[in-house]
Amino acid sequence: MATPATASIQMLQRQAASLLLYQSVLSGEVGQAFSNLLQAFLHSDADGLKCLQAYGRWFKALAASQQSWQDYLVTQILRDDNPFSQQVQLIPVKKLPPALIAATRQDLQTLHSLHQCSSEQLSRWVQVAAKPTVAPIAWHHDGDVGTASGVHHRSRTFHEQSFREKLSQLDDWADAVEILAAYYQQCGTGLFAQYHAFRWQSGQLIGIAHPDPIQLTELAGYESQKAALLKNTECLLAGYPALHILLYGSRGTGKSSLVKGLLNQCSDSANGDSLAVRGLRLIEVAKSELKDLSILQEKLRPIPQKFIIFVDDLSFEEDDDAFKALKVVLEGSVTTRPPNVVVYATSNRRHLIREFFEDRPRPHDSDEVHAWDTLQEKLSFSDRFGLTLTFEPANQDTYLKIVHHLAEQSKIPLSDNELEYRALQWATRHNGRSGRTARQFIDFLRGELALSKSNH
Repeated sequence: MATPATASIQMLQRQAASLLLYQSVLSGEVGQAFSNLLQAFLHSDADGLKCLQAYGRWFKALAASQQSWQDYLVTQILRDDNPFSQQVQLIPVKKLPPALIAATRQDLQTLHSLHQCSSEQLSRWVQVAAKPTVAPIAWHHDGDVGTASGVHHRSRTFHEQSFREKLSQLDDWADAVEILAAYYQQCGTGLFAQYHAFRWQSGQLIGIAHPDPIQLTELAGYESQKAALLKNTECLLAGYPALHILLYGSRGTGKSSLVKGLLNQCSDSANGDSLAVRGLRLIEVAKSELKDLSILQEKLRPIPQKFIIFVDDLSFEEDDDAFKALKVVLEGSVTTRPPNVVVYATSNRRHLIREFFEDRPRPHDSDEVHAWDTLQEKLSFSDRFGLTLTFEPANQDTYLKIVHHLAEQSKIPLSDNELEYRALQWATRHNGRSGRTARQFIDFLRGELALSKSNH
C-alpha cells in the first residue's frame, strides 16, 4: 500500500510499538486485531485480501466487546496493571520516580494518538488498499444514554464516567497523570478494578462478572446483626483493626445475603460511593479450598484494597485439614496478620467441629490423659472468631415484618390482611418461617401478578 496514508499508518505502528508501561492495553483480542490491521495495510497483497480479512477480524472483535475503539482504549487504560498504576495506589504522584512519571506521560500521548484513529479512517484505508465493491462498514457502538447532567454509559461507575469526562476535555493526554492516579487510588487496577467479587479456585482468583445484586436494604428482621457487620466492615475500610466474624444461626435467616450485600451497600448514592468503590472486595472460598488460605492471605497483603474472605456454610470433620488451615489464619502465626483481610464465615452450627458421644473421654489406659482439653479445643473453635453474630429462627412477627418489607420494595398491590394470610399459608406449605421463605413468597407473587397483568 504505497499511498499518502502510508506515513500515517507507519507512525501509528511505531507509536504502538513504543509503549513503555501500557503495552497490555494492546495485548487483548481487539488490540491485537488493530495491530494486525496496521501490519496488513503496510504489507498488503495485490488483491487486498489480507487487508479485508484483518479489518473483518478487528470489526468482529470490537463488536464482541460491545464498545467503540475509543471506549475500548480508555477501558484498557483504566484496568491496566503496570508499575505506575500499582505504585500510585500507595505512593503520591510527586514521590514517584521522575522516570516513571515521564514514561506514563509519553505512553498517554501515544495512546491519545491511537484513540484519534477513527473507525471511518480505517474503513477509508481499507477501501484504498483493497478496492472492495462495497465500502467496509465503520464500527460504531451507541452504548451511551442521556441523563439530565450529561451522558453516561449504562455499565460505567460514577468514577469511571467522571474520569472519561475529564479526559475528553484535555487536548493532551500527558496532562491526565494526576486524574488517572486519582482513579487508580479510588478504584484499584487490574483484576481488582474489573471485578469486586471473586472466587478462589485451584490456586487463582476468578473474577465474578455478575455477583449477587442483593442490597442490605432488602434484608429486614436482624437489624443489630446487620449494624455490627457493617460497623466492622467500615473499620476494615478505614484501616482500623477489624475482627473475623462468624455468622451463626438457623437456615434461611439471611446470613450469606448480609455478607454479599456489603458490596452493594450505598451503591445507589448520589456519587456512586459504594463500599466496593471505596475498596472493598469479596472473595468466596469453598471449604475444599481452605487449605490455601495462608497462600491467599499473603497474595492479598501488598494490595491496597480491603478484602473479605467469605466462607459459607462452615463445618468440619475430625482431623480436617481445612480446620487446621482456618485455625492458622484466625489465630495467626509467626507472620503478622494482613490488616486488609478479614474472614466472614456462616454456619448453621454453633460448634463448627462435629462431636460424637464416642469422643467423650472415658478412663481407658490407651486414652489421652488430657482428653477433655482436646475436646474443649474443638468446641471452642468458634471462639477464635473475634465476633459471633447469632441469627435466631424467625417467629411469626419477624417473618411477617420481612414479608411486608419486601412487598413494599416490590410494590405488591395486596392489602395487609391478604398479604399476611397468603404469606402464612406459603410458610406452612413450604419451608417454614424464615427470611428465605419470605423472599421466595414475594418472588412468586411478583411473577404471578405480572403474568396475570399480561393476560388481561
